[in-house]
Amino acid sequence: MKRPLSDDKVQIPEGFATIVSQPELKSRPAWEEAFRDQCKDHRFYELIGTTLTDTFDYHFVVLEDNEHRVRAIQPLFFVRQNLTEGMTGPARSAVDRVRRKFPRFLTMKTLMVGCTAGEGHLGSVRAEDAAWAAEALHSCLKIFARKSRASLVVLKDFPARYREPLRSFSCNGYTRIASMPMTRLSLHHRGFEEYVASLGSATRKNLRRKFRQTAASAPITFEVMADATPVIDEIYPLYLQVHARSKLHFEKQTPEYFCRLGREMPERTRFFVWRQEGKAIAFSLCLVHDGTIYDEYLGLDYGVAFDLHLYFYTLRDIITWALAEGLHSYCSSPLNYHPKLHLGCELVPLDLYVMHTAALVNPIFRRALKFLQPTRHDPVLRQFSNAHEL
Repeated sequence: MKRPLSDDKVQIPEGFATIVSQPELKSRPAWEEAFRDQCKDHRFYELIGTTLTDTFDYHFVVLEDNEHRVRAIQPLFFVRQNLTEGMTGPARSAVDRVRRKFPRFLTMKTLMVGCTAGEGHLGSVRAEDAAWAAEALHSCLKIFARKSRASLVVLKDFPARYREPLRSFSCNGYTRIASMPMTRLSLHHRGFEEYVASLGSATRKNLRRKFRQTAASAPITFEVMADATPVIDEIYPLYLQVHARSKLHFEKQTPEYFCRLGREMPERTRFFVWRQEGKAIAFSLCLVHDGTIYDEYLGLDYGVAFDLHLYFYTLRDIITWALAEGLHSYCSSPLNYHPKLHLGCELVPLDLYVMHTAALVNPIFRRALKFLQPTRHDPVLRQFSNAHEL
C-alpha cells in the first residue's frame, strides 16, 4: 500500500517525531527496548505487521528529544473504521439499511495508535519516559492525521493505568470512552475444584452438571504445544467458526500468524488442542508472561461445541494447567461476558481516546460518542462488581 505521509518528520516541543516503516526499525536499537516489559513485545508488532496487512496500513512514529535520543517508538496504523461496531437493536438495523445503498455510511479513515491484535501500550524506552511520550504523541498525531487525510485519531484499547500519563489527550481535544474490556481471574486456589467451590451455588451446580454430561461422551484429550504449524490445517477452520459468530470484528488472523507466533515467541506461546476420537474439536491460543496466562483466541467445532459444553470444558483444562504451572492470574480477551461474570472474573478496563481532525466537527462528534461507545450496548457489563471502573 502506498505510504500516506508525504512529510515523515515534524518538530514537537522538546524534540522531533519521525514516521518510519517496519524495515527501518531494524537500525534502531531502542525498538527492542520499547515494549520489553509487555507480554506482546517488539516481536509481536513485527509479526502482525507482516501477517495482518489486508486491512491495516502499518507505520511507527519514533519520538526523539532535542539531543536526538530516542525516548519512545509508537506503533500506529490506518484503517477505515466502522463507527457503529458494537451497536445493536433498532439503531443498528437502521444503519445497516442505509449501508445497503451507501456502504461507507458512518465509516471513516482513522489513524489508530496501539495494537491491531490486543491492548495498546505507550512504547517508551524507559518507564520514566511515559509521560514525555504521551505529550509528544499529543503534539504530532493530529499533524500526521491531517497529512494522511484521516478523519479520526484513536488511541486504541489502552489499559486504565495509562489514564494519568494520557491526561493531555482527555483534557485537550480527545474524548476518553470505554472500550470493550478484558477480564481477569485471580488464580490463588490449590486446584480447579477449590476454585469451583469458591463460586456461587448455582454456578457450581451448573458447571458440575455440564462436566458430567461431557464425561458421558467419548473421551476428550488435549495437548499443549508452542508451534501450531503441524496442526494448523485442523485448528484454523475452528478459529474461523468462532470468528464468524462474533458480533464484533476488528482483526481477522491468518494461518501464517498462528504458525509464526509459536516459532518467533516460543517461550510465551501455548496452543491447547482438544481432540475427540482423533479429531480436533477445539483449540485455544494463549500467551504466558510474568505469572499471567492470556487467553487470546478460541476455536470450536460448533457441530459438537454446545453438546459437549466445550467453552467450559476447555476453560477448566486451561485453568488447571495454569495452576499447575504456578501462574497467578488468567486474563481473557473481550466479549462473552455472561459466563465470565458467573465464573468470578473482574473487568480489566480499556480506554479509547478519540478525536475528529476537523475542529468544527469535533465538539459535535464528542457528544455523539456517548451513543457510539461499544460498552453502552452490553447490559451484562453493568453487573460486574468493578463496572464503575469503566
